[in-house]
Amino acid sequence: MTLFDLAKKNVARNLSRYALYVGTTIFSIIIYFTFATLKHSDEISGMAETSGQIRSLMSASTFILLVFVALFIAYSNAFFLKGRKREVGLYSLLGVRKKQIGTLLLFENLVIGAVSLLVGIGLGLLGSNALLQLLLRLMNSDLSIGFTVATSALIETTLVFVAIFLFTSFQGYRVIYRFKLIELFHADKKGEDVPEASPFMALLGVFVLGAAYWLALQDLATSPLWGYLTAAMPLLIIGLTIVGSGLLFHSVLIFILGRLKANERWSWRRLNLLTTSQLLYRIRGNAKTLTLISIISATAITAGGAIFSVYYYAEQQVTSYAPYTFAWQGEARDIDADVLHQTTVLEKTVRVAGEMGEREYGVIDESTFRAVATDLGWDTPPALTQNQVYLIDPFYDERFSENVTEVELDGVTHEVASRYDETPLNVMTFGGLLLVTPDDVFTALSEPATTYQAVSVADYKEQTALSESLSIEANFSSATALYSEAMAVHGALLFVGSFLGLVFLVATGSIIYFKTMTEAEEDRAKYAVLRKVGISKRDVKRTIRQQIAVVFLAPFSLGIVHASVALVAFSRLLGMNFTVPVLVWMALYSAIYALYYVLTVRRFTKQIL
Repeated sequence: MTLFDLAKKNVARNLSRYALYVGTTIFSIIIYFTFATLKHSDEISGMAETSGQIRSLMSASTFILLVFVALFIAYSNAFFLKGRKREVGLYSLLGVRKKQIGTLLLFENLVIGAVSLLVGIGLGLLGSNALLQLLLRLMNSDLSIGFTVATSALIETTLVFVAIFLFTSFQGYRVIYRFKLIELFHADKKGEDVPEASPFMALLGVFVLGAAYWLALQDLATSPLWGYLTAAMPLLIIGLTIVGSGLLFHSVLIFILGRLKANERWSWRRLNLLTTSQLLYRIRGNAKTLTLISIISATAITAGGAIFSVYYYAEQQVTSYAPYTFAWQGEARDIDADVLHQTTVLEKTVRVAGEMGEREYGVIDESTFRAVATDLGWDTPPALTQNQVYLIDPFYDERFSENVTEVELDGVTHEVASRYDETPLNVMTFGGLLLVTPDDVFTALSEPATTYQAVSVADYKEQTALSESLSIEANFSSATALYSEAMAVHGALLFVGSFLGLVFLVATGSIIYFKTMTEAEEDRAKYAVLRKVGISKRDVKRTIRQQIAVVFLAPFSLGIVHASVALVAFSRLLGMNFTVPVLVWMALYSAIYALYYVLTVRRFTKQIL
């Protein structure tokens, strides 16, 4: 029997052990192949208005995915190698040379890589077109893409993953030469070096995380710290978050578990003493991994939650800046559609001095304002007196916008009776700053009036052809075109963010699974002793569930907290309420993470009992 035959037998024998790793790798290959296909797709190139953005987005995504998957595969191989060091030590004891053992491990990894690559590319060929259709649906595009095979994407994916598998294979080969025989037999007794928990380090961890959160929630426009540190501020926040997370697992959690263990009322209840002692060892040995997982989870949840929130409110953003379907400068035209409202608007342009210098305003009369307000379903505004105006400023932000209380028109001062933070007319055509004056004041203004048309039609999202036919008009704006552009960009972002987030999620879940199952071999003897002294299976299963729940929940919960703070800061910056879409995103993320927990508990219990 050759070494290659032995390698194939070893892979077949350990198939259940490698199944999750292979599955995660295959999923990563499918996503990478899909992104590469999008990057090289001729159909996407035909979408002239968004092709450049999508190509850039997919290029950046494939690079991020490449780096993350390479690290994941290298990390997973390290777990598998650690779990098999006793087996490797036995080979050495039987007289097998290190070169042959290294070659055996190299062959095994190449077999796993080849199977993963073949299956991943095969499923990628079948599934990439379905994923492309999903992307087009998210982008609200009517582009039709048939079944195609992007040869360049196929070659790129093959070369990238062959290189990754070759690198990790030779990495395992080299590891064999760095260990002595006695180290291989005692590998399972070696843990990570972690500082001992102390009250000072625990308090420091809480303080560092609190400082990171406090800095993240500072107002970007008004905080002196943001003004002083500028671009260094995000780096400081990220650095403090990483350090605080590390201290949390190295010290804070260890400190809390140590106090629980010292509490006799807690420790002597059921198997709490065993559970707490085991958790102390697991958290101490896996602190670096748990810190990494919490940061990755926070990154995935933050990015995915922010992108989904922007996509969720895309239509609302479009209608807030383009309340009429079409608007243009000029005379009215016949509209071949179901017209809901059609209004002619006369606008004059004035320049008004203010605290921050002169500002340009568009001026409309009160009758027109009431007409468009009625079209939009607004509450009827109170009547203006002779020296009053309404100010419309959809971009107003009290943190840095000028608080205008009066304006001077033709030498007469007018009080701002009310300010509206939403516009009744399309910003792209009429401008963002508008003044509403009494009819006679408007007529008396010396500036010339410009005629505009504002039209609302039914099913505005479906009026692409009509929008294109009207686009020749001066100062034309179209809610239809704006919606299409917004959905194209945000849909592509949501597609990429969702699948990158899923890859991060399955990878982090897999890492905890590998860690836990590696420790199952070490714990088998301990649980066997418990069964011999009369501890029931029910109690053993309970302590297993509790231990694994803490290992899963600790980094995930911390990641949720990190992401929540980041998303609150982001929503404040954009002035949007992210509550609903973020909760939906977190619920989906949590549900998939829970499946990994259930799978790990079942496999661990089966291996122990």
